[in-house]
Amino acid sequence: MTLPCIRAARRFDPAAHLPFWIGGERVGWIRRTDAPLLARWPDVFQQDGARVVLSATFDNPASRSAALGAVIGALAADGLIPGWRDETYAIRNEFDAPPLAYIERAASRFFGTMTYAVHLNGIVEYADSSAPRAPQLWIARRSDTKATDPGMLDNVVAGGIGWGFGIEATIVKECWEEAGIAAEIASRAQAGRTVHVLQSLPEGTQAEQIFVYDLALPEDFAPHNQDGEVGEHRLARIDEVARWIEEGALTVDAGLATLDCLLRRRWIDDDACEGIDTLFAPPAV
Repeated sequence: MTLPCIRAARRFDPAAHLPFWIGGERVGWIRRTDAPLLARWPDVFQQDGARVVLSATFDNPASRSAALGAVIGALAADGLIPGWRDETYAIRNEFDAPPLAYIERAASRFFGTMTYAVHLNGIVEYADSSAPRAPQLWIARRSDTKATDPGMLDNVVAGGIGWGFGIEATIVKECWEEAGIAAEIASRAQAGRTVHVLQSLPEGTQAEQIFVYDLALPEDFAPHNQDGEVGEHRLARIDEVARWIEEGALTVDAGLATLDCLLRRRWIDDDACEGIDTLFAPPAV
């Protein structure tokens, strides 16, 4: 049986969406049911039933961002883009590519544009050889007030990469905000693999690359949330975490990031993760 997070990560129907293009590149997916909302701005979007194109009149990041910003503000005022963040995301198909435009983070799923995130597995490995103990993982429970996945279990640290931040800088920032992990410790995080998610959600499409990292945490360390986005932290056995993944208690992103860690460290068998190998490469759509 395929795990819930693996099924969800590819729960996407291209036929129910129109590709969104900017400057000759497909940069996102807009639901066919949402495309008529953009007809209010014929000077901004061109539609032919097969795709939505940002007008070529806007031929640089500044003009594109201004045009999209006006649309996004109006859609948000009408309640069509929820969870406003006051965070800027760049529209780009590769993490290191020059941005084609900049948008409010909350709008990324309406337009189905590529986003980037880091997820960090907080690992405690006990050193006392006289009384060996199995490794454990710190797991967070998201605040009940979070705009997405409230109350669900999550990695000890996870966050989107906003414009102007690199991967390492985001790790250091999120480690402190979400778990009170000092920069000196956070800087020791070790890269895992990159997971690619393309799933339909109530607010649109999540097209995201998740950079997975592992961080060894001291035995006497306990996470302390700083920004109010985490309800609690739990130090859990590997079998507990595996059960939560099977039950769908972790967010999709956290489930995938945790599975990557468990597989790389051979704490679970490959047979338990049918289909996950397909998520280490971009989806073919």
